[in-house]
Amino acid sequence: MFNCNFNSSKEKKSFYQHKKLEMLNYIKDSLERKIASVTASIQVLENQIKRDRDLEVTN
Repeated sequence: MFNCNFNSSKEKKSFYQHKKLEMLNYIKDSLERKIASVTASIQVLENQIKRDRDLEVTN
């Protein structure tokens, strides 16, 4: 996967830990964007339901 020359196994371990952390942060950011999108969709739908309910009451 990565062709790097490490002076020690400690350096190799540290390198892969940082790569794993980068990957996990990328996944977390992606999930946060998806959650924000779903949350916004829920809010819009709730507002539409409320609006429609209010229109029914006034008619």
